[in-house]
Order: sequence, then C-alpha cells, then structure tokens
Amino acid sequence: MKNTMNVQGIEISFRKIHESDFISLTDIAKFRTGEPDKVIANWMRTYNTISFLGTWEIIYNPNFNPLEFEGFKNKSGDNAFLLSPQKWITSTNAIGIVSKSGKYGGGTYAHKDIAFKFASWLSVEFELYMILEFQRLKEVEQKALAWNAKRELAKINYHIHTDAIKENLIVPTLTDKQKSFVYADEADLLNVALFGKTAKEWRDNNPDKDGNIRDYASIHQLLVLANMESFNAVLISKKAPQSERLIELNNMARQQLKVLIEVDNRLLLPKGKKDNSIVQEAAVNDN
Repeated sequence: MKNTMNVQGIEISFRKIHESDFISLTDIAKFRTGEPDKVIANWMRTYNTISFLGTWEIIYNPNFNPLEFEGFKNKSGDNAFLLSPQKWITSTNAIGIVSKSGKYGGGTYAHKDIAFKFASWLSVEFELYMILEFQRLKEVEQKALAWNAKRELAKINYHIHTDAIKENLIVPTLTDKQKSFVYADEADLLNVALFGKTAKEWRDNNPDKDGNIRDYASIHQLLVLANMESFNAVLISKKAPQSERLIELNNMARQQLKVLIEVDNRLLLPKGKKDNSIVQEAAVNDN
C-alpha cells in the first residue's frame, strides 16, 4: 500500500517493501529538478554514497555481493563512471533500493535510512522537514492501530457480555424482538455508565455524525469499555440489580479513566502540563 506525505510542497510517496518503510527517491529528487533519474544517478556515483549504500547492505543483506561493491568504490573517482539504481541492484544483489520502470507504479524507492541520506545530500533543511513529516505520519498510524486494537478488544468482550445476558436475563418465553430490547438495554447501561448518555441521546445530539457513540470513543474509553463489559458479565451472573450495576460500573469507569490519565501525564506530557481533552473523559457522571 502506497502512502504520501507533503514536504515543502513536494508530494513524496512511501510504501511497505520487505516489511520496511521505503520512500520514493524519484519524488524526493523533484525538490531539485524535473529530471529525477539524473539527480539520483549523480548522487549514486560518488564515493561517499557508494560507501554508505554498501555498508548498509553488509549490515542488513546476507546475500550482498561485496566484490562488486568494492569495484564500484574503486571506479567512483573516474569522471566517466556512472551508476544507476538498476545497475547497483543487479550487480550487488542490493535490497535497500528498489527500482521499477513504468508510468504507473514506477520509480526508485529506497529504505528510509537511505532515503533520508539522499534528502540530506539535496538539502539538509529539506531532510529535516521530511523526517518531521514522516515521523508525524507514523505516529498517526500507530495511534490508529492502537485504537483499532482496543476496538477489537471491546468487540470480543461484547460477546462475553451478551452471553451473560442470554444466560441470566433472557427468559425462554420472550420473543426475538423482546430479547433485542434486553440486549439494547444492557448496552445502554454501559453507555450511561461510561459516556453519561444513551445511544439514542447521543444520536439526537449528533445528527450530522455517522455510526454510533462508541465509534467516536477515545482509546482510553474503549479500553475501559472492554473492562466494563467483562465486569458487567460477572455482576449479571451474581444477579446484581441493574440499578446497582450502573453505580458499580460508573465508579469503575471513572477510576480507570483517572488512572489512564495519570499514566499519560507522567509518560507522554511535559511536566506540569495537562491534556484537557482527556481529563474530560473522567468527568462523566461525577455528581
């Protein structure tokens, strides 16, 4: 899958190759010229570049051909010497650079270590902006993965929750329609305990949003929700009345959110700084 980042007005694509992040040298070269292949070839013919590429391959590539590498280094001082990505790859069995021809999907990509080195050769300022943007996008990606993981955890615990409802709260004489009311009622019990409102109340207050209240939950809230579903299943099996379970679950939600917020403030935020958007999570049903 190909992604893009914008660095000083230049759209630069990157993708996963060999389970690592590879960035388009072709796109980076456009920072300087409309003929990126010539810029890349000019960069690759220098002694320092060949030394860097060869050392990288020796570290990460067990099938690298060091003899060809030494030959290229010896030729690098010759004014007539030229080295293209394709020649480097085929001669040395290199894996740090991938080059394909074609109007769509073509171009030269390199492992991020190599791509940042190329960007630095073009412009130190451009390299720094590229690193910052790449790191920002990777942080967004990691947060999305964490959110999805906790959403999946909540889904798994949802099945534990509904099984407990089925075994303890639904009598055999109820119709399928009546049974769905019981499930919805218990789901809203968790919604009220955690978010302070039912699913319908949230939809009424957010008519312009798709999905449901849980689709817009924070990572903290999804983690707590997963714990609440398991705890509610235990309370249901103990025949605890719904009114008592609501109080227990709300206390649990506020306590766990408070702990998560304190951990964030210690590990992620500068000393003394508070994230008000997160603190608000713990304010649900405080009174």
